[in-house]
Amino acid sequence: MNRKICVVTGSRADYGLLRSVMQGIKNDPNLIIQVVVTGMHLSPYFGLTYKEIESDGFFIDEKVEVINDLDTPEEISQSIAKGIIGCAKAFNILEPDLILLLGDRYEIYSAAIAAHVALIPIAHIHGGELTAGSLDDAFRHSISKMSSLHFVAAEEYKKRLIQLGENPERVYLVGGLGVDSIKKHNLLNKHELENKLSVKFLDKSLLITFHPVTLDVESSESQFRELLKALSNYKDTTLIFTMPNADAGGRKLINMVEEFVSKNKNAKAFTSLGQLLYFSCILNMDGVVGNSSSGVIEVPSFKKATINIGDRQLGRLQAESIINCKPLEKDILYAIEKLYSSSFQTLLNRVTNPYSGTGVSDKIIEVLGAISLDGIIKKAFHDL
Repeated sequence: MNRKICVVTGSRADYGLLRSVMQGIKNDPNLIIQVVVTGMHLSPYFGLTYKEIESDGFFIDEKVEVINDLDTPEEISQSIAKGIIGCAKAFNILEPDLILLLGDRYEIYSAAIAAHVALIPIAHIHGGELTAGSLDDAFRHSISKMSSLHFVAAEEYKKRLIQLGENPERVYLVGGLGVDSIKKHNLLNKHELENKLSVKFLDKSLLITFHPVTLDVESSESQFRELLKALSNYKDTTLIFTMPNADAGGRKLINMVEEFVSKNKNAKAFTSLGQLLYFSCILNMDGVVGNSSSGVIEVPSFKKATINIGDRQLGRLQAESIINCKPLEKDILYAIEKLYSSSFQTLLNRVTNPYSGTGVSDKIIEVLGAISLDGIIKKAFHDL
């Protein structure tokens, strides 16, 4: 009997990384793909991005609504509860042999709880990482402890999972899926990108993504205000915003983006670019500004600069192309000045990405299809 692999995706970000793995599962004659969509994919506020999954040729087996009208801590907790209930129902209907999860968001945490209680083995991608400035740090480690298989992006992350008590034989160092995905796209040149985005790039250009700082919700708005104050000095620079995640405080940041764009003709915002346009923006623009994991994990592969603001990504491995700065206007202005300096631009030519990997999705699919699942849920704690 063919093995049923159920992939759960909750956002444009994790789907972009999972897509090549999903396609590989779909193409494998010994595997059956099941797709459960949840989180931001199903929200009109965040662009109904489940339609991108369908347009890529995937059938969505179940939809699990979790996002509420508000994004307060209470509402987020209710969303987690809704996710557990919805995923439990979906898994009961689909009866998968294995659940495949990526990352650390709360809806993925919900799926992990539902699978764990149902005694369905979990394979987790991108565990062992640290983001000390985010609630996601605890979600990620919790998902890892409920998972039986692990696919990690770097040796340091493999060591950390083993430190958490995971069996070394079940932790596979495969590399970063995002870096692998870059190689699978025929990226657009600047002229093609301008036509797609209906934007005429100025001499300078920056891509901005700033997510809520979920361990310090009240400061997210003040930090983002400092960033916008800094960016308002760059009237000669095209500013492309991608919208924040559906975390506590995210809607306030979205409103701030919309207000900034309405007052600055050199700025434009997009709810969801999709991976092709997003990667094409990185390729054709001067650098990335904000606090997204993509700036740390994927952008260095383009030999482009990342200005990483605050501590949301604190703890991740970093390439030399990353400029860390405090969430203060003067520090952000200094970081942008450094980004455009001739010495830093020269440095970018020799940057190597610690998340590099080759054939990452193929390695994952090979393990998913070959490994025995007999007794895999009964994990012994691996003592060092």
